[in-house]
Amino acid sequence: MTRLSSLPPSLARAIAERRLLKVIAGLTNHDGASVRAIARAAAAGGADLVDIACDADLVRQVAEAAPGLPICVSAVDPELFPAAVAAGAQWVEIGNFDAFYAEGRIFEAAEVLALTRRTRELLPQVVLSVTVPHVLPLDQQEQLALDLVAAGADLIQTEGGTSARPFSAGVLGLIEKAAPTLAAAHAISRALAAAELDCPVLCASGLSSATVPLALAAGAAGVGVGSAVNRLSDELAMVAVVRGLREAIIPVVSAVAGAV
Repeated sequence: MTRLSSLPPSLARAIAERRLLKVIAGLTNHDGASVRAIARAAAAGGADLVDIACDADLVRQVAEAAPGLPICVSAVDPELFPAAVAAGAQWVEIGNFDAFYAEGRIFEAAEVLALTRRTRELLPQVVLSVTVPHVLPLDQQEQLALDLVAAGADLIQTEGGTSARPFSAGVLGLIEKAAPTLAAAHAISRALAAAELDCPVLCASGLSSATVPLALAAGAAGVGVGSAVNRLSDELAMVAVVRGLREAIIPVVSAVAGAV
């Protein structure tokens, strides 16, 4: 039995069927009211998972605000994870690192590997996803992904929205914004497949309903969307965005199923 099979059945199926939708509240977002609203919107809009800051109290608040919605906690300090898991989180994640780049904080491959190994020591049976820093060249991202799986990562997540410099309006600008994380998802998923490693890739950072289908076509088993939802102040508007993301995934999944 793999660790992924220990997830709630609906969540495990979403990964296996390559249609996971994760709504990201933000690694540095510790505002309880904000996180609860995002979690409620994620549940109402049809998301499979909410990703919140690694805080045991926030986990309990989300579990109460959105009963039944699986919870992932994100941090760059593995020592924070056990308490959040004890509070009810089913999944832990190292990264993503977008919130730190503006501060000049860069995560190198060796540090991400060390964080992964320490997390696995602390939580040998808990599902772990690890973000590959987009500041690395693509070939180094591929190698780090392989090394992370060897170190115990169950899923690999990509990023890149903060490095994108879109210069066009409309849909073209949205595609330009997503280009770095889409490229990483394509490269990493191919590298893992070539190495015969059955490790799902999640594509996150800079995505929208226009680019979610591109992420899945690039090889991702799911997507993580943050700012498109968490920057909104109105909960109904959040629900509408999440539903739009969910609807953007359904046609892709149906098309793949039909082709098979």
